Amino acid sequence: MREAFDAELAGFRRQLADLAQRTQDAMTRATTAVLDVSLSGAAEVINDDAGLVEAHHRIDQQALTLLARQQPVAGDLRTIIAGLRTSADLKRMATLARHVAELVRQRHPRPVVPSAVRPTIVEMGAVAARMAAAAQEAMTTENADAAVALERADAEMDTLLRSLYGTLVFEHRWNVETAMDLTLLGRYYERFADHAVSVAKRVAFAVGSRG
Repeated sequence: MREAFDAELAGFRRQLADLAQRTQDAMTRATTAVLDVSLSGAAEVINDDAGLVEAHHRIDQQALTLLARQQPVAGDLRTIIAGLRTSADLKRMATLARHVAELVRQRHPRPVVPSAVRPTIVEMGAVAARMAAAAQEAMTTENADAAVALERADAEMDTLLRSLYGTLVFEHRWNVETAMDLTLLGRYYERFADHAVSVAKRVAFAVGSRG
């Protein structure tokens, strides 16, 4: 009985890790689309979002099944509850990637990112991808200390966001549409990073219950 439960729980964790990988890939592709003004690339991210939402719902359903049928003990219960919340974080991260891609579709053929802030957006995209990868690794290896490293990366993202906003306010006089797009773009990356930190904290919560 316990072996069957452990196998189901391991499958639950694998599904979460797979969703994390797909979420990272979505933001990476969305960043490429927004930098390259790629309508086809943006469309792929937008169209794939439905599959990510479906995966999120499957994970939640599996969690509820585990809770209802297996009557997990305290440590396992914390793992499942943390997984439910992680699934919600990953869904929101995927939605933020879709939002980045939607900016391309809304403004095409005009670029969303002016050349003056392109290096900042490139770096924000890179930091977001690294954080998503680190969150996935934390889930796979059950590294309870990953949140500390991710919080440092989150601080880097916050610095980049301040730099972007500083450029908007003090260095360039773009039209309202461009300023709004860049404000939203920066916010999407910043929130994506926040959710990656949350994922790592949920790993620490689940692993800590077994200590």
